Amino acid sequence: MQSEQELRMQSLVTRLNKASDAYYNGRSEIMSDHEWDAAFDELKELERETGIVLPDSPTSNVSADNLAGAKEQHEFAALSLAKTKKTEELAKWAEGKPIWISWKLDGLTLVVTYDNGQLTKVVTRGNGHIGTNITHLAPAIKGINPAIAEKGHVVIRGEAVISYADFEQFNMEADEEYANPRNLASGSLTLKEINEVKERKIRWIPFTLVYCEKDIRSWGERMEFLEANKFNTVEHELIKAPSTDNINKVVNKWTELVTHRINPYPVDGLVVSFDDTEYAAGGSITGHHATRAGYAFKWQDESVETQLDHIEWSCAASTISPVAVFNPVDLEGTTVKRASLCNISECERLGIGGKGSLLSVIKANKIIPKVIQVKERKGVFTIPDTCPVCKAETEVKESENSGTKTLHCTNVNCPAKQLKKFARFVSKEGISIDGLSEQTLQKFINLGWVSEYADLFHLNDYANKLRFMDGFGNKSVSNLLRAIEKARAVEARQLLFALNIPLVGKDVCARLLSEYSLNELIQTARATTDSMVFSIIDGIGPEKSSSFVKWMKDENNRMILDDLLPELIISQSESIPKGMRCEGLTFVVTGDVHHYKNRNELKAYIESQGGKVVGSISKSTNFLINNDIDSLSGKNQKAKQLNIPIISEDKFVEDFVK
Repeated sequence: MQSEQELRMQSLVTRLNKASDAYYNGRSEIMSDHEWDAAFDELKELERETGIVLPDSPTSNVSADNLAGAKEQHEFAALSLAKTKKTEELAKWAEGKPIWISWKLDGLTLVVTYDNGQLTKVVTRGNGHIGTNITHLAPAIKGINPAIAEKGHVVIRGEAVISYADFEQFNMEADEEYANPRNLASGSLTLKEINEVKERKIRWIPFTLVYCEKDIRSWGERMEFLEANKFNTVEHELIKAPSTDNINKVVNKWTELVTHRINPYPVDGLVVSFDDTEYAAGGSITGHHATRAGYAFKWQDESVETQLDHIEWSCAASTISPVAVFNPVDLEGTTVKRASLCNISECERLGIGGKGSLLSVIKANKIIPKVIQVKERKGVFTIPDTCPVCKAETEVKESENSGTKTLHCTNVNCPAKQLKKFARFVSKEGISIDGLSEQTLQKFINLGWVSEYADLFHLNDYANKLRFMDGFGNKSVSNLLRAIEKARAVEARQLLFALNIPLVGKDVCARLLSEYSLNELIQTARATTDSMVFSIIDGIGPEKSSSFVKWMKDENNRMILDDLLPELIISQSESIPKGMRCEGLTFVVTGDVHHYKNRNELKAYIESQGGKVVGSISKSTNFLINNDIDSLSGKNQKAKQLNIPIISEDKFVEDFVK
């Protein structure tokens, strides 16, 4: 008969393995990192006390991704790292030998192989010995170079990650809200369509050189080898003579970077590696850890208890997501009073109740406020049957892939679903309202302050309320209102682009306005019976002409545009070249400008003089315009490598304007 300890161990093993399977395979989160670590530590302690390790215990088995596809054995086993939350254990392990600190990126490990300078395969970590071959997805993953300068056999291990910014952007548009960037990254690699994967904006960041044919015995020099082959490696720092004190100093410095989100990618700790790779390879294997291969440092999560005030339902482009609003608490040096609950499934998993429920809250990985437990449930969790923004009926949808339940508005014209259109409208390429982010737009839409473009120019009506919103104060409100007033003066091409007319991009806007004034363009489209009326303009064609006319004739669009135009002061410059000062030249513009209103205005001038402006440096670039000529930016360095002149805006004006 099993003892209570053995029964508890079996329960923990079952829970941990089920949670790991969901975590590594892109399904809905069923246990937070905080809960997983606590359960794992409890299991380890029980194993120590009883001397029993169950066959399927995660303490002696590598968690695995089970992506569909051809399986492949790793040339070099990818064992997991021992973990600690104590810097003194890192110092003891290092024994005074030089070590490197780097981010423990929170994504999906991919092993990438090159032969004769060409990419030959990309394989997931799997269980550390056998992974899934996903080479066909390599073109969709930034950072995996198709070719490198080194001609020998090269094996690199790196992490496929999604930045917080791209994750938040995706969640605003997705039908199913993901719990965290790592969950989205792993789920994305189960997709078959390359273009669909590319939309997820996954980046692969190398964190170690596993093998090359050169004799490189320093971990730091191995990273230099990767950088020389044009890889953007994980950030790293050397500690020459590690002790508890100086390890503490470095860890504290890196923790500050995480806390203030200086690092754009999700991390769940730090990795410590010996610089002497020969010494590191000489360790023993304990369980599924190589004792000298590296050590993972994880932060202690500070948890606090607070009472739930209410559940706020926040509308994004596709979903209506629950947010816990609770009594303010001090957490990791900041005041926190809100935490996303992601979706209905997460609320059900946690057992969220109503007002007065006692919650336990952390900042996951020092950044994201997260409810990890409902200590005491009061009242009931209710799902709204009407949309908070437009009051239309809501419906609960369940994902076929993960079973995750999310709430949606049934009104296709709900303003919350137009978030992407509002974002394009206020963008620099549009009417250019500086400092107005998608997240802030979403708040304004949810509050009912903005339902059409013209409403943006009446936000001063809410100035007093705005000053008391999270992230705002007197100065930021004044800056926003000033930016809105400045945006009233807009160039016709930018306004036309901002309207989000299907198939009408920047080039089409320029071509239409080269033949008509803005007012003539609008009136012609509204009055015509021929949807092909603009197809005679070079570069327009029947499809684009028809799309433009259809948009202008739509009654809802007519109302939106008629409400908007009185708010604006519209200028129209000629969009066809009117000079030859920049003829045949290609420019890249970076950094702030002061002679021109913004970079778009400078670009318009260059194009009006027969030149071209592109986004990246290449051999065909003639000039890089950057007012910070001596900066160490990537564009400056690339320009210097290719011997491309870097000129200031003053120099550009002197040579190409005066």
